[in-house]
Amino acid sequence: VQLEESGGGLVQAGGALRLACTGSGNSLSSYDVGWFRQAPGKEREGVSSISMSDNAIWYADSARGRFTISSDSAKNTVYLQMNRLKREDTGKYFCAADSSGFGALWVRLKKPGDSWGQGTQVTVSS
Repeated sequence: VQLEESGGGLVQAGGALRLACTGSGNSLSSYDVGWFRQAPGKEREGVSSISMSDNAIWYADSARGRFTISSDSAKNTVYLQMNRLKREDTGKYFCAADSSGFGALWVRLKKPGDSWGQGTQVTVSS
C-alpha cells in the first residue's frame, strides 16, 4: 500500500489541525496504521495507532487527551485530529501501515512497519 499524508501546516499554540493518511494500491483495512513524528535533531517517535480490524487504539502519553485517531474505510484514510497544539508538537508527521499482526500496539512495540508515507510538516508557533 502507498501512503500519502496531508493536512500539515502552521498553527498557533492552542490551535488544531487534522492530518490525513490516504492509502492507495491496497485497502488500509488490511493493515494497522500508525502516526509518527520527528522533530529536528530528535528521534522519530510514535504518536498514535489504530487497529483496522478491531478499532483498538493506542496513544503516546504526549498525545493522549489532545489527539484523536480515526479511520474512514470508504475513503481509505486514517485521520489524526490534533487539538490544543503545543510548540513541542512541531515536527514532520508520518503515517505508516503494518501487517505484523500486533494490532494497535505495533507502534508502541516499535515494529518497523511495511509502508511509510513521505510526511507532512506541522509547525506550532507561540
